[in-house]
Amino acid sequence: GWIDYSRMMEQAGADGIEVNIFFIPGDMNMSSSEVEHRYLNIITAIKSNVKIPVAIKLNPYFSNMGNMAVRMQHAGADALVLFNRFYQPDYDINELAIKNDLHYSESNEIRLPLLWISLLYEKVKLSLAATTGVQSAAEVIKYILAGADAVMTASALYKNGIPYLKKMNNELEEWIERMGFSSVQSFKGYMTDQQIPDPTAYDRSNYIRILGGVK
Repeated sequence: GWIDYSRMMEQAGADGIEVNIFFIPGDMNMSSSEVEHRYLNIITAIKSNVKIPVAIKLNPYFSNMGNMAVRMQHAGADALVLFNRFYQPDYDINELAIKNDLHYSESNEIRLPLLWISLLYEKVKLSLAATTGVQSAAEVIKYILAGADAVMTASALYKNGIPYLKKMNNELEEWIERMGFSSVQSFKGYMTDQQIPDPTAYDRSNYIRILGGVK
């Protein structure tokens, strides 16, 4: 299982392992505590059997994502990949059938991982990787501004081909030069340093003011 594959990758010369815990808790009898411990037990078991760094790709659907990040760190995780995209079926209403077509991520999906990367940045001793909605250099820049150590993309390459990576890198370099930064590291976490508002401060009245455009 998990342990055997991890050992094999380590023996093959891997510098690190990304463990994609793709788990949909569809069992109504399973408690939230059991779900959380499933993740922690996997991390503990793998880290007990390999010496290389282990990154955990996970979903955001915990009652307290920040607390889970800390607990995963204590269980031995070296990095988090935010976030996994669950299987999300659609219905064909004319054929009355389930549509299992692949839906690529879109740039507007970055907001949730962007929020959590910015909240976790420098609060946990974990490397943070962003993996959702990266369609252009703009999303790469936003994630790094939030504090991401790495930014991943798959959908953009499926749609545009592998050479698209060069275009994204060129646009990133052009932006760095235009904005007067010296390197990627020089603007990593910059927006977090600008004190992104605490989401717990956004009560209902603040939300209504935002909708109404009231300053």
